[in-house]
Amino acid sequence: MDEADWPWSLPFWVAHRGAGKLAPENTLAAFREGARHGYRAFECDVKLSADGVPFLLHDATLDRTTPARGRAADLSWSELSRLDAGRWHSRAYAGEPPPSLEAIAAFVRRNQHALNIEIKPTPGEAFLTGEVVGREVLRLWGETAPSSVLFSSFEPEALRGARETAPQVPRGLLLDRLEPADAWLGLAQSLGCRAVITHYALMDQALVTRLHEAEMKALVYTVNDAASAQWLIANGVDGIITDAVDRFSPTA
Repeated sequence: MDEADWPWSLPFWVAHRGAGKLAPENTLAAFREGARHGYRAFECDVKLSADGVPFLLHDATLDRTTPARGRAADLSWSELSRLDAGRWHSRAYAGEPPPSLEAIAAFVRRNQHALNIEIKPTPGEAFLTGEVVGREVLRLWGETAPSSVLFSSFEPEALRGARETAPQVPRGLLLDRLEPADAWLGLAQSLGCRAVITHYALMDQALVTRLHEAEMKALVYTVNDAASAQWLIANGVDGIITDAVDRFSPTA
């Protein structure tokens, strides 16, 4: 299948890090909470353990969301899997472990959910992380990967790595600014991206039109208020990533 012919089946509403802030981010508990609110598409952050196992974590370090300290990439998966990634959020989630990509794949596949995997590499490991994540997605999803998974990253090298091992899985370039000039568009095109995902404050009707003319989808993160969501919908965006899974109905 040519890259331009990839299917696009990501639902419009995407639950950020599982269920935003209602449960500890990037855990199975968060995915279950998002699903309880009717969401059928989820975003999560994936990086590699010291022994190369893809698992869910946003930060480079463990300090914010676990009792451990230091770089996550310095611990093996055996060590990481025993950490408490829930107690920082609330006592109700104490003992919730960080999940592997394999565990998340089992959950979303069993429930026929879609997954936006943000490749969040440890500094210096972008291409390798993309390669490993791409390989694992094809192993875990098989033939359904192109219609069930979207790769995204702020790191072009991570997307290049994913393209190397899983070229048939759609990719999206994440942006928090549109500078310099038009370089971002050329970069997205050179990476064979099907989407550009910007901070919602950067998106307007002109940018939506420009992306559509370039045959790319226009997505935004992280929208949590109704006024912004309504404005973006009126301006033609193709998808919204949100923390507010309890305030936005994904079926509305």
